[in-house]
Amino acid sequence: MGLLDLFLVASIPVLKVLLITALGSFLASDHVDILGESARKHLNNVVFFVFNPALVGSNLSNTVTFENFMKLWFMPFNILIAFLSGSALGWLLVKVTGTPQHLKGLVLGACAAGNLGNLLVIIIPAICKEKGSPFGAPDVCHTYGLTYASLSMAIGAIFLWSYVYNIVRISSSKTIEKNSTDGSRGYINTSCTDPFLSQDYSSMDLPDESTIPSTCSVIPKSSTIKQYLRTFSAKINLKAFLAPSTIGAIMGFVVGMVPQMRGLIIGRNAPLHVVQDSASMIGDAAIPVVALLIGGNLLRGLKGSNIQPALLVGIIAVRYIFLPLLGIVTVKSAVHFGLVGSDPLYQFVLLLQFAVDMHNHISQKMNLSR
Repeated sequence: MGLLDLFLVASIPVLKVLLITALGSFLASDHVDILGESARKHLNNVVFFVFNPALVGSNLSNTVTFENFMKLWFMPFNILIAFLSGSALGWLLVKVTGTPQHLKGLVLGACAAGNLGNLLVIIIPAICKEKGSPFGAPDVCHTYGLTYASLSMAIGAIFLWSYVYNIVRISSSKTIEKNSTDGSRGYINTSCTDPFLSQDYSSMDLPDESTIPSTCSVIPKSSTIKQYLRTFSAKINLKAFLAPSTIGAIMGFVVGMVPQMRGLIIGRNAPLHVVQDSASMIGDAAIPVVALLIGGNLLRGLKGSNIQPALLVGIIAVRYIFLPLLGIVTVKSAVHFGLVGSDPLYQFVLLLQFAVDMHNHISQKMNLSR
């Protein structure tokens, strides 16, 4: 297959997403106002609580079994490498550009999770259906491709809400704390205590500071560790880990990997196959609806955001240049050392995990919290 043919096959799924996104922008325009701000907020609720969990759970339960999950063990590590590498590059970008405090968490989140999302479920089946696909017979490609994409989406959802969301949340809380303490900078907290502070010196002359004996309390190392863990657990929102998409992923794993549950729900002859069919029907609505929401949100643009052009260029470079290059090195190294099999479709999915957009799950959660 020539380079032009490969380019056409790869471009069709992207064009489909762009067309739906453009339609979302049109529906959100002032002249049409079908997908206005209020409508997008309510639709975000439906996507977050209904469509996304159904999409993750139905695809995962239908395509992932215990046997093929064990063969795909490298995928969670590949996604973790993408998240950690994105975080490191985002941290460097924050330092280089001098990003304001209130944007640091969003920049780190965009760089860390900016390359994983529902797009795999669109791209992989669409490529398999295209004439001249490099991945073999369309039916076989579709079955295996959907397995890879579903597992990627499920693992990505778990990492997203356990790691990236808390990065954004902690950064936002630091901004609030900093703003709330701006008027009280005269107060000093210290671990050192003075033995005379319990006395009233308001009516007497104090000696020179150098003549006052002071003692610093020595905190045991075990107490320091306990205090750190207590502070860490207070800052980390563990409830976000149990976001609807994560619950859907867990349910999908349980149904897909437990033979008794799989026999009960999955398959045309299963007694409760109507449950799987209904969940799949609901989940199929997630992809076009999310694309429409992205188009509506893009209409707002960068107006009034005060984002530095250098910061925007840096995020684009991290997401579309440096991380994909790092992905090539990672996947090729895994293949060289025998960690990944020779299946070209599986390798393609691993590469895409470094190179596709993250549909705005975080922004959906932030919109729900407003």
